[in-house]
Amino acid sequence: MKILVLNGSPRPKGNTAAMVDAFIRGAKDAGNQIDVFSVCHMKIAGCLGCEYCHTKGNGNCIQEDDMQKIYPHFEQADMIVLASPVYYLHISGQLQCAITRTYNIGIPKNLKKAALILSSGADDVYDGAVYSYHYGFIEYMKLQDLGVFTAYGEQNKSAEKLDELYQFGRSLTA
Repeated sequence: MKILVLNGSPRPKGNTAAMVDAFIRGAKDAGNQIDVFSVCHMKIAGCLGCEYCHTKGNGNCIQEDDMQKIYPHFEQADMIVLASPVYYLHISGQLQCAITRTYNIGIPKNLKKAALILSSGADDVYDGAVYSYHYGFIEYMKLQDLGVFTAYGEQNKSAEKLDELYQFGRSLTA
């Protein structure tokens, strides 16, 4: 299976990165092909809502930035994993920009499954991110939700949490 991971954390050695790394190890051990993009370290502007993509652009965004690197992977992926720290009750702005910029290509024909990985410093801060994931992503794209994985406080980088993410990745058959 081809899995696209969009990591919305700006911290390469942070809690979200540790969870993503554990997931990737498991998914690779199961024989899956993984493509990872750290969107915070890329130049990705927000959607302009200009409709160029649906009029003159034939599905191409008028903006030329690092999303051009992601589009082919998004169109070929069987599964997408969104990963982010929770900032002010939501995913990072950089990840949100990347998600909204997929408007131009619509729903990729291969994409069937999704999962969400969230880290935070406190519990009970996930509702906004989970709501957007379910109703603005899963429902819209008609994807199978394979789960929401969260960690906060002491759970972050704990052996138990990292093993949970590893086992999840490992459970995905290629």
